[in-house]
Amino acid sequence: MTISSEVLRYTAFTRDPQGGNPAGVLLDATGVSPSHMQQIAADVGYSETAFLVPTGERTFAVRYFAPRAEVPFCGHATIAAAVAYAERAGDGPLHLDTPVGRVEVTTTAAGASAGQLVAATLQSVPPDVKELTPDDLTNLLAALGWSHEDLDPHLPPRVAYAGAWHPILPVATRSRLAALDYDFAQLGELMALRGWTTVNLIWRESPRVFHARNPFPPGGVVEDPATGAAAAALGGWLRALRLVEVPATVTVHQGADMGRPSLITVGIGALEGSGIDVSGTAVAMG
Repeated sequence: MTISSEVLRYTAFTRDPQGGNPAGVLLDATGVSPSHMQQIAADVGYSETAFLVPTGERTFAVRYFAPRAEVPFCGHATIAAAVAYAERAGDGPLHLDTPVGRVEVTTTAAGASAGQLVAATLQSVPPDVKELTPDDLTNLLAALGWSHEDLDPHLPPRVAYAGAWHPILPVATRSRLAALDYDFAQLGELMALRGWTTVNLIWRESPRVFHARNPFPPGGVVEDPATGAAAAALGGWLRALRLVEVPATVTVHQGADMGRPSLITVGIGALEGSGIDVSGTAVAMG
């Protein structure tokens, strides 16, 4: 099979081209320099573009670039790339060597329209969860224009990792999550200082259903409509803090407040330290 060297445009965690999170995908980036990758990502303008270099049978080295900077891992661009590849080469396993380690991905035809709609599941690298210092929490809330009273007293803020670091801030009400209007420069400066990729703002509708919003100023993007890496980190946070009985499947709704509704499925295994599964569909954009 000849892999396309053109930049493809897919939107992940949706069945509708008008929903989900758009990603650029270059299935064969052989010979493309990092500086050129950065320029391509800036030209594409999506929150991330994935660049794959074939290294073996269904095996790729992968790098991810936002319009302003390289990021260590991107979930939605991984799902988009896996679906784009499966539509051209057939479904099955993919082995992705990312900057944070090996990420295994499986793709399958989804629903009644086999061959037209493909779903993908990635398994993250082992997650980690750390304390969020009081000063960092105060500075985050100040940049968001929130107060401590806006937070859910039953869900502790933390910083979580499953390929990229994300502060997790649980809010008490859906209306607080909907009213997001933050200081882009102030939040971006704090995130760059701490090495955070996005801030995962969440509201718990029920024990296994969450709503999320993800500001992404370090990448030059005001907000992500769907953030697979943050969803994986959320799964690690839920397991580490024993906020859900494992094994568990959790649903994350994201992007609705932006007019790009997304649906992310998070599989949390019972084995402490095991990777978190993140699943969703992706479709080509017109």
